[in-house]
Amino acid sequence: MARGEEPLLQRTGSQQGSQDGIEEEDALLTGQRSTRQDGTRQYAKSRWREIGLFAWSLIATVAVVILAVLYQHKQAEHPQQQDGKSGLPGGKRNLIFMVSDGMGPTSLALTREWRQYTEQLPYDDALLLDEHLIGQSRTRSSSSLVTDSAAGATAFSCGQKSYNGAISILPDHTPCGSVMEAAKRMGYTTGLVVTTRLTDATPAVFASHVRRREMEDEIASQMVGVDHPLGRMVDLMFGGGRCHFLPNGTDGSCRADDRDVIKEATGEGWNYIDSREDFDNLGSSAELPLMGLFAGGDVPYEIDRRFQDAQYPSLAESARSALEILSAATKDTEQGFFVMIEGSRIDHAGHGNDPAAHVHEVLAYDRTMAAVLDFINDSTVPTLMVSTSDHETGGLAAARQLHTEYPVYNWFPGVLANASHSAEWTAHEWHEYLRSKHEAGISELLHTETVAAKAFLTSLVRKSLGIEDASDDEMDGLMNNPDIAAYVFADMISRRAQTGWSTHGHSGADVNIYTSDKKMAKALVGNHENTEVGDFLRTYLSADDEVEAVTEELREHMSSLPTEQLEAWMGSVPDETERLDGQDHLNRYHGDHRKRYAHCDACRL
Repeated sequence: MARGEEPLLQRTGSQQGSQDGIEEEDALLTGQRSTRQDGTRQYAKSRWREIGLFAWSLIATVAVVILAVLYQHKQAEHPQQQDGKSGLPGGKRNLIFMVSDGMGPTSLALTREWRQYTEQLPYDDALLLDEHLIGQSRTRSSSSLVTDSAAGATAFSCGQKSYNGAISILPDHTPCGSVMEAAKRMGYTTGLVVTTRLTDATPAVFASHVRRREMEDEIASQMVGVDHPLGRMVDLMFGGGRCHFLPNGTDGSCRADDRDVIKEATGEGWNYIDSREDFDNLGSSAELPLMGLFAGGDVPYEIDRRFQDAQYPSLAESARSALEILSAATKDTEQGFFVMIEGSRIDHAGHGNDPAAHVHEVLAYDRTMAAVLDFINDSTVPTLMVSTSDHETGGLAAARQLHTEYPVYNWFPGVLANASHSAEWTAHEWHEYLRSKHEAGISELLHTETVAAKAFLTSLVRKSLGIEDASDDEMDGLMNNPDIAAYVFADMISRRAQTGWSTHGHSGADVNIYTSDKKMAKALVGNHENTEVGDFLRTYLSADDEVEAVTEELREHMSSLPTEQLEAWMGSVPDETERLDGQDHLNRYHGDHRKRYAHCDACRL
C-alpha cells in the first residue's frame, strides 16, 4: 500500500455517499439540518413526495378540463369567429354602413381648409373622417369607366358590377339579392336614413329591383313591401321623397298614377310621420316599422337647412334617432341591426358645382359620423361602422386657373365662408321674385322692370352668396338666362374661390374607405373594387349564403311571371339604343370632344 493512501475498508461506500447527497439536497430544500436517516424514513419521505406531485398534477388536469367545458359552453351560447385572420365578431352584432354620395378625396381637403379658416383652427387640424381612413375604392361600373349612383350602390348591395341605371339588377337584367334583404331574412332589424328621396338610387338598391333608376314610383311601393316579391325588407326609413308616395292629383304628389302608397303602407302596419314635431316626439321606444318622409323631394342642403331647423331634422339627428330606435328594438333579439346612412346631397352640390353647399354637406356628414361613433362607444353589442362613397361628383379641384399668368398656386376658402345659402336656394328666390312681379312671364318683366329686377338681384347675390363685386356681364347673364341661374350663381362663387370643376356629372376618381375599427375591417385596408365593399358587408353579417338564396328566390319569381306582370315589377328590358347613362360606353375608348354650350352661354370659360 502506497504511503498516504487510505485503506479501502475505511472509505465511505458510493451508495452511502449518494444517500448522503439526497439528504443534503432535502435539507437545502426544506431548510432543515441534514442528518442521516434509516432506510425506512427515507422511503417514506420519497413516497410522500411522489404522492404530492401526483395530487398537484391531478388538480391541474381537472382545472383544465373544467375551463375547457366552460369555454365550449360559452361558445355554444355566443359563438365567436375561430379564424384569427378575420378579426370579425361572432354572435349578435350590428353593422352601420355609411355612404358619402359624391364625396371624393378633394372634398375632404376643401372642407378641412374651409373649416380651419372659418373656425380659426391650426393648419394641422383634421376632420374626424381623416382619423378613420383605411383605404380606397375603385368605382367603375360594368357599362362605363364612370359609374352612376345606381350601379355604384348595386356594387354595395349585391357585391356585383352592373350597368349605370340598374337598381339591384345585373347586366343580364335579372335581379340580385341585396345584403339588406338577406339580413332581414336572417332576423336582423334593418333601416335606411338619407337626405335625398328614399326612392333615389342609393337607398333603393337595398330594398327594390328595377331595370331603370327613374322608376321611382315602382321603387316606392316595393320599399314599403307592398309590391316586393319577398314582402317588407326594411323596418325603418327616414328621408325625403314624399311626392312619390302620394296619389297623382293630390297636393305635393309627383306620381304618375293615383296610388296612395302611404295609405297602403299604413294598412300593412307601417307607422308614418312627416313633420319635425312628430320626429322630436319619437323617443327610442318608437314602434316599427316606421317611415318618416320629411320633404316632398330632397331635404334642403345643410347650408340652407340650418335656417329651417324647425322643419327638417339634420342627418346627424336622423341617424342618432334611428340608431336609438333600432338598438331598443333589438335589445332582446338574437340578431342585431343593419342600417345604411347616406350623406346624399354631397353629390347634388357636386352636380351643381356649388363649393359652398358642398363643404357644408361634407361637414354635416363628418358630424353624423361623430354621432355614429358615440353610439358605438356606448353600445354593449359589437358594432362596426364602414363608410365609403359610390363615386366622386364634379371632378373637384382645390385650385382653378383663370388667368394667362402661369402658374398660380392658390384657392380662397374665405369666399365659401361668405356664402350663407346655396346656389340652388338663391336661384329659387330669384325665380320666386320673377313670378311674383309679373304674371305675364319672365320675358315681359325683363323688358318693363329691368332696373327693379336688377336691384333685387344685386341685393340677393350680396346677402345669399356674399358677393359684393358682381360684374355687369354676370348680372346680364342672370337677367337673360334665369333658367340656369343656379349654375351661374355656383360659378360666381367657384371663380372667386378659385375652386375648379371638370364636369357637372360624376368622375372616375377613386374614393376613400373609413371604419370605426381597423382590426375588424382589415379586409378593406388598401385599394379595392367597390364590389369588395359589398362582399365585406355580407361577410360581416355572415349573410353570404342568404344573399345567394334571396337571389335564387327572386329569379324563380321572375321566371314565374307573365311579361306584363314582370314589367310592372322591374320594367322592360332596355332597348339596345336606349341610353342608360353610358350603357355602351365601354364599347369604345374615344369620347365626344366637341364643346357644347347651347344650354349655358354664361358657363363658358
